[in-house]
Amino acid sequence: MLESEARVAIVDLGMGNLHNVRRACAHVGIRASLTTRVEDVNAADAAILPGVGAMPEAMRALNSTGLGDAVRKTVSDGKPLLGICLGLQLLMATGTEFLDHDGLGLFSGRVERFPHRTKDGTMLRVPHIGWSPIYRAGSSSWQNTLLASTPEKSSMYFVHSYHVIPEDPRIVVATARYSGIEFVAAVSSENVFACQFHPERSGPEGLRTYSQFAVRLGRVVETGI
Repeated sequence: MLESEARVAIVDLGMGNLHNVRRACAHVGIRASLTTRVEDVNAADAAILPGVGAMPEAMRALNSTGLGDAVRKTVSDGKPLLGICLGLQLLMATGTEFLDHDGLGLFSGRVERFPHRTKDGTMLRVPHIGWSPIYRAGSSSWQNTLLASTPEKSSMYFVHSYHVIPEDPRIVVATARYSGIEFVAAVSSENVFACQFHPERSGPEGLRTYSQFAVRLGRVVETGI
């Protein structure tokens, strides 16, 4: 395995098992560290924004610490950003959890809860927890995304009650389904990739996402996956 010289900051909002993210990075040779410091995010070559939990609470943490502006600066400086689960939702302009609130606004769009019922009237159990295959969105290509080495219909692990609805459908590269309801599984635009699933909890197929992130950082990683 080749180790990347790039430094990656894992933004620590105290929400979710971030050590799994760090271990996944180490597995593919990414030198990553957890941080709550704006200076560390600004100095890093790339950032990962993970998280599990409530979007309003996460936005309060991002705003109060200045980490929200650091994430925006990562993107505006052209550095790679990987958003995971709640980290995808935080990139949207607005959310609806508990009350209407702002997100980071890196993408136009909103975050909404799964409906209470499916189209046939069946009660929908929320949150969506478990494995679901991911599919290419329309005619989108995974070639230049972090899914480049992931076979279509690979099963990924999800834990979420809310899902994103981007205004620009062109950024949507993968979808998944829960009880017949199609939702966005991943978005990609320039230096930003974000997924609703947890690649670090999705076995070898999920680790391919981290391998491609390492490639984006400038080194080919040989992991045998």
